[in-house]
Amino acid sequence: MISKFIKPKVGMVSRLRMLVGFYTIFTLSPSLAKEFTTPKQDRKGITEEARVDAKLPNVLILGDSISIGYTRQVRKGLEGKANVFRAKANCGDTPRGLEHIDKWLGDKKWDVIHFNWGLWDLCYRNPESKAQGRRDKKNGTLSTPLPEYEKNLEKLVIRLKKTGATLIWASTTVVPEGEVGRFVGDDVKYNTAAARVMKKHSVAINDLHKLSASFPPEMFTKPGDVHYKPEGSAKLAEQVVKVISKHLVHQAK
Repeated sequence: MISKFIKPKVGMVSRLRMLVGFYTIFTLSPSLAKEFTTPKQDRKGITEEARVDAKLPNVLILGDSISIGYTRQVRKGLEGKANVFRAKANCGDTPRGLEHIDKWLGDKKWDVIHFNWGLWDLCYRNPESKAQGRRDKKNGTLSTPLPEYEKNLEKLVIRLKKTGATLIWASTTVVPEGEVGRFVGDDVKYNTAAARVMKKHSVAINDLHKLSASFPPEMFTKPGDVHYKPEGSAKLAEQVVKVISKHLVHQAK
């Protein structure tokens, strides 16, 4: 009698399983949102310390693993012209940016801030995916819908402007064919939204999307991957150095 009394009904079991499923999704989501991976070959961009000359202007780089990949080359290219720092992290998507921006800015006086968010915002992710970064555009969920991305980006720009630094927006680099978590063309849509924000706030744009779209397949680490071999990162760095140098010269006048 007791066993019959406590034995759950089939419908109840189904509902319990459903609740457990929802609980799993919602408890995994926050940790998933913070899982922004950086290729091994690019990680020195985070760990390497900047050489500081108190007489030189300070440049801050904010961005995802693409920017991590070109940070060291930018530092070398601006040697003797500026102290180049970057956030000691993969800056991920705009929600992560809003969460950590004060910490990344710290209390240092910044002369130029070169920044980007986008590739992780337009990414579809699934907690059960085995792909790097849990990417999955078939069964995953979009990290940051376009309207939310634009609002988040504006909040970030407003915060960055409070530093008094010259701001340079780096347009999001190209999404190649075969990317498992991102749709080709979404990079253009998100860059269009970002351009509206930058125009509204008179922020300069460094068009890395146009540059990366011109790269041959050999520049990418592998087919369908948004990351670059050292040659690709060096090409991006070359343009970043050129654009930052231009603004440093204007500041000096």
